[in-house]
Amino acid sequence: MSFGEAIQTVFRKYADFTGRATRPEFWWWALFYVLVATALSLFNVIRIVDSASIGSVLSGLWALAVLVPTLAVMVRRLRDAGLGWPHLFWMLVPVAGLILLLVLLAIPTKDKAPLTTP
Repeated sequence: MSFGEAIQTVFRKYADFTGRATRPEFWWWALFYVLVATALSLFNVIRIVDSASIGSVLSGLWALAVLVPTLAVMVRRLRDAGLGWPHLFWMLVPVAGLILLLVLLAIPTKDKAPLTTP
């Protein structure tokens, strides 16, 4: 799956929490997310008021706009690795939880693995 195909797939399955997402689909989406967020943060030099900049407003709007598709592709990726969606709650643990979640998202595809929950 190419970069463009992955982005199209994630946007096409905007709120689809069923099915599976391959590793390339998820990691291309993660790269796209980071690239857009970084590009938007370049506008931080333009101030709206003393405490806010256009970059921070645009970054916040971007994060809200892609929250649902990001969660959906994460759920599909965990399912593809043979894990259940409750593993997303590892995001709530400050550092170790995020590291563990990244490791879980990097697990290779399990062919027709039964879906498990923790």
